[in-house]
Amino acid sequence: MDTHKVGSDVTVLGDSLDVPGIGHIPVNAFVLTAREPVVVDTGLSVADRDFLAALGGVMDPADVRWIWLTHPDRDHTGGLFELLEAAPRAKVVTTFVGAGIMTTERPLPMDRVYFLNPGERLDVGDRFLDAFRPPLFDNPATVGFYDEKTRICFSSDCFGGPMPTEELARGGHANDLKPEELRGAQLLWATVDSPWAQIVDRVKYGLWVDVFREMNPEIVLSTHLPPAVRMTARLIETITMAPDADPFVGPDQAALEQLLASFEPGGLPA
Repeated sequence: MDTHKVGSDVTVLGDSLDVPGIGHIPVNAFVLTAREPVVVDTGLSVADRDFLAALGGVMDPADVRWIWLTHPDRDHTGGLFELLEAAPRAKVVTTFVGAGIMTTERPLPMDRVYFLNPGERLDVGDRFLDAFRPPLFDNPATVGFYDEKTRICFSSDCFGGPMPTEELARGGHANDLKPEELRGAQLLWATVDSPWAQIVDRVKYGLWVDVFREMNPEIVLSTHLPPAVRMTARLIETITMAPDADPFVGPDQAALEQLLASFEPGGLPA
């Protein structure tokens, strides 16, 4: 994982997944060094990732007070239970639905859970974190937040986009791409991750986008995009286009067989 600072109070723990034919998908977690430190998501749930070790390079895990789980998908929960053991005072910020989803894999210790819904706020000692539902999401338990002290928005999956290289996915910035390249990547992600956006009421969707517009963060941090600094207007313009983007159609069986054949020197057997 690649660790780097964004602003004065946030460290990015940058990881990525290589998706053939799509690109390198950033998978970020974050550390917010508030008076009561907050870890935002806990990385990929794959065997060769050690989230706790990466976090230990930024701070002592025992000092973590809050683990804000933006939603309980497997690319957000990789180090969750190890972190709960290493951080005995930490509580998991999630929703009733989020905790319920987690129980299908491994139940959360309910005395370590803190329910927080969109529209509510969390006191972390030196600031309040305002919870909101991002305009685009792929899980009904999704809750992002805005830190008014730093003007940073943590948007979960919203605004994501595949990157052309692993280096950019893990340690770059969104404005490293040309505007048209970034827009194309984000619209592709929107059609994959939030296909429902193409069947929604456009007016109601626009009202959700307006909540983010009024927030007007200086920095937007997404799980699946390199940090976006002073790019809010461009991000808003892109996600307003999501309902009209071409639907994503994944590879079919013939494409899979062709891919598998490429792994064998002699191709597929007769």
